[in-house]
Amino acid sequence: VQLQASGGGVVQAGGSATLSCAASGRIFSSHIMGWFRQAPGKEREFVAAIRWGFGSTYYADIVKGRFTISREQARNRCTLQMNSLKPEDTAIYSCALARRGYSRNPSEYSEWGQGTLVTVSS
Repeated sequence: VQLQASGGGVVQAGGSATLSCAASGRIFSSHIMGWFRQAPGKEREFVAAIRWGFGSTYYADIVKGRFTISREQARNRCTLQMNSLKPEDTAIYSCALARRGYSRNPSEYSEWGQGTLVTVSS
């Protein structure tokens, strides 16, 4: 499976942005699509994930209530809607696929898309 993320850019604090991850190849219902982010000088951190089949969602506490992850199975696409953005949300956001179930550990994700930069200006 190949993943391609898009939708980054510059957003004002309090604003919204939508990231999209397009997947080529077969995604099974048990697979997990996740979003991670990495800010300058920081480690990669889990943001959100969704189980492809049932649509169960998982969020990091720091984005819960502000970000929404969804998927369109027919289009093999995953979307991260980000609202009420804060300057500390500035990071490179990457989508990734886990084949062995839900995890917040990046090492459990076997396929990664290229990152897309989101910059939140204050």
